[in-house]
Amino acid sequence: MKKVTGTNFLVLALLAFAGLGLELLLAFVIEPVLYGTSMREWSDLQNILHWTFTCILWGGVGFGLQKLAKKKYDFDLLQKGAKMAVWQWLLVVAFVIMSLIISYIDWNGSKVIKEFYANGPVKFIFQYLYYIFETILFMLILIFGQKACEKWFQRENIPYGGILVAMTWGAAHFLTKDIWTGIVCMIAGLAFGSVYLLVNRDVRKAFPILWLMFVL
Repeated sequence: MKKVTGTNFLVLALLAFAGLGLELLLAFVIEPVLYGTSMREWSDLQNILHWTFTCILWGGVGFGLQKLAKKKYDFDLLQKGAKMAVWQWLLVVAFVIMSLIISYIDWNGSKVIKEFYANGPVKFIFQYLYYIFETILFMLILIFGQKACEKWFQRENIPYGGILVAMTWGAAHFLTKDIWTGIVCMIAGLAFGSVYLLVNRDVRKAFPILWLMFVL
């Protein structure tokens, strides 16, 4: 069997990041042609369709990368992690609280409540489904990036994956949103990487926690 290298996992991480970029192809190339209008002028239905199409694309990318990692590199993302100690759970809770505080300051209130009232119940549901699939892909960047750097540097206690998420998914928000959002998302990426290590690389624990930190 061919030796699996850090570069192999970095490629998977970058493919996950490229998968996130498929939304831009939808939003700025394909859908304006379909709808005959720019993104800023979309109706509620068109926004819901956009989130649905994006979830389908992101879900396909996530599923494909998970299968590829297991088949080609014998890396099972769903492998159960070791039992967490009390101090690990306490630190995870601290990270969640920190995320909530930063979000509350950034939004001048509860992000969830404000998005619910801004979108209404139907759009709100579809937007938060969209957040689920976004979490899947930035988590894959984190996982594969962590694995790549551990193979290169032989150190397992540094949140390399979080650094890569900050440099890719986080930094991309400088272009798609604004400077402040970019800064917040880069900080969030570093926090996500730390939480992933705290839950002993257990995706079953990491995913709901990362999603919660992201949407709060």
